[in-house]
Amino acid sequence: MSTQEPVISNSSPLIHLAKIDQLGLLPGCFGEVLIPRAVYDECVTEGRDRPEMAMIKQAAWLRVVEVENLDLVRLLRAEIDRGEAEAIALALEQRRSLLLLDDSDAREKARILRLRMTGTLGVLLWAKRAGKIASLSDQLKALRDTGFWLSRRLTDRLLLEAGEGS
Repeated sequence: MSTQEPVISNSSPLIHLAKIDQLGLLPGCFGEVLIPRAVYDECVTEGRDRPEMAMIKQAAWLRVVEVENLDLVRLLRAEIDRGEAEAIALALEQRRSLLLLDDSDAREKARILRLRMTGTLGVLLWAKRAGKIASLSDQLKALRDTGFWLSRRLTDRLLLEAGEGS
């Protein structure tokens, strides 16, 4: 998954990776990560009192980019939140970009728009395959402990793909 193309992230992958102290996987995987203003606001301004938000604010490899297609953002806002809408719009504007997105409704919109995407789990799977983390199972447990919902079926599939399942 390592890439030099534009990568755009929504709030969720940043927040959840920071909560499990794995935010540093992103620059190793992608280099610079672009985020729209709404994602910065959600992570840093609205969440300023949470410790993981300080990690996001200090990440020099994150770059805030203003979204140009505000009409698309308004249209998407009818069904998904502002950060997700801006992330999808930015991914379309950046062309050939990869979108980091976890929310199922937002992922459905991105699929309709034919955007390439992965999420927190995809980043962790890449990190396991690349030898950046020792145990995917441990990271999935840590994620669950933060409130990240994971089905047993998906957990089993991820562990099998990572060579940790039976």
